[in-house]
Amino acid sequence: MYKPKRKRFKRKKSWLSPSWRICLPLSMLIVLMWSYAAVAQNVPSTELKRMLDTVWVVITAVLVFFMNAGFAMLETGFCRQKNAVNILSKNLIVFALSTVAFWALGFGLMFSDGGFLNPIIGTQGFFFSGREGDYQGAFTSLDWANVPLNAKFFFQLVFAGTAATIVSGAVAERIKFLAFFIFSLCLAGIFYPITGHWIWGGGWLQSFGFYDFAGSTVVHCVGGWASLIGAIILGPRTGKYQGGESFAIAGHNLSISTLGCFILWLGWFGFNPGSTLSADPKAITHIVLTTNMAAATGGVAATIFSWRYFGLPDLTMTINGILAGLVGITASCAFVSLRSSIFIGLIAGILVVLLVEAFDRWKIDDPVGAISVHLGCGLWGTLAVGLFSAGPGEFYTVGPRAGLLLGGGLTQLLAQLVGIIAVGFFTVLFSWLAWTAIKASLDGIRVSEEEEMEGLDIGQHGMPAYSGFEMKKDLNIHTAD
Repeated sequence: MYKPKRKRFKRKKSWLSPSWRICLPLSMLIVLMWSYAAVAQNVPSTELKRMLDTVWVVITAVLVFFMNAGFAMLETGFCRQKNAVNILSKNLIVFALSTVAFWALGFGLMFSDGGFLNPIIGTQGFFFSGREGDYQGAFTSLDWANVPLNAKFFFQLVFAGTAATIVSGAVAERIKFLAFFIFSLCLAGIFYPITGHWIWGGGWLQSFGFYDFAGSTVVHCVGGWASLIGAIILGPRTGKYQGGESFAIAGHNLSISTLGCFILWLGWFGFNPGSTLSADPKAITHIVLTTNMAAATGGVAATIFSWRYFGLPDLTMTINGILAGLVGITASCAFVSLRSSIFIGLIAGILVVLLVEAFDRWKIDDPVGAISVHLGCGLWGTLAVGLFSAGPGEFYTVGPRAGLLLGGGLTQLLAQLVGIIAVGFFTVLFSWLAWTAIKASLDGIRVSEEEEMEGLDIGQHGMPAYSGFEMKKDLNIHTAD
């Protein structure tokens, strides 16, 4: 039987070899850089500096924005499978909420001139228009940065979003979505900006000599205090504490939690160096090194200490140890030596392990360790300024007095203590009022026990995170998914 031969089609070879495919984009990039350099020769040096500073601020702000993905991954992996959609939804919507709240109220409250009220609060610039000419003399507290007002707004916005995101992990697996929704608006739009004004907006703590370079108190302690009050009012997850014992509720995916830790570590290279609001080579390279060193030593310290404490190295403690080191160095990253950053990270790594255990003994249920990392190590990082600061102008153009351990006496340490107490008192008071008001208006901020056992993905959102995969059922009330 005759079988016709199949005509073979030869794949047409591309006229571009693999080498050329690589070289062409590189060549285009080089040409663009040469063109930019040629144009830059005709730009005045002051304007060129402003352009570079603006690019630096925007890039670092984008890195801080990307930290939202890190928080989402870390928290989702630390929690149970049946609550994954709820965790992801909170971490996604919180930045959108923060954007709206900070645009409408927060930026004006935090950075504008408040006249005779300026030591306490800003009173101008609400509903930010994006037109720099509309705000002549309104945002004098940001005049030191030589970048457009829009760049300053965006950079501060991503910080506000970070503060609000911290709360998500501490109240995970039992809070109503709407309750978190409302509280996030209050935190990003009111509570965070007011205390931020005291420290960064020309307020009374800044005049008093309190220093917090990138937000150990402004961002992390505020988020941590709000998380602590929320966790206390909510109460622990069902089955977490029974008969005087604490039962571990394991997360369902530590792979994505580890990915989240790497993303946050990367994002911190925008968080801390970007707070210069200037592409100052000496300052930003020093801050990158101190930031990375504290993270590394925090992770090592938490791993070794938890290994000795629990008998085996605990991945969750390693993750939180790295974050603890990052939070701990945030206030002092521009003011301390590389050697001092090692000690700050080491102490933060040990402290976070002790605090996770302490909160568990006190029956304050924090599924991801957010309170220990952000509040506990934020407090430590703020105090570290008063202990390890090298003095004004040593590593950065301005700075606090020399710290106690470097011969500077108690002056700076006392200023840091005053700031910690003031911010803590304000945030605790207004967080309690907000959580209580939300609880009364929504007939409770906690889901029902049946909904909690079923999972918030179905109860609050009507969808599973892993469609097509069989979910494990709780064999006992205290076992994890």
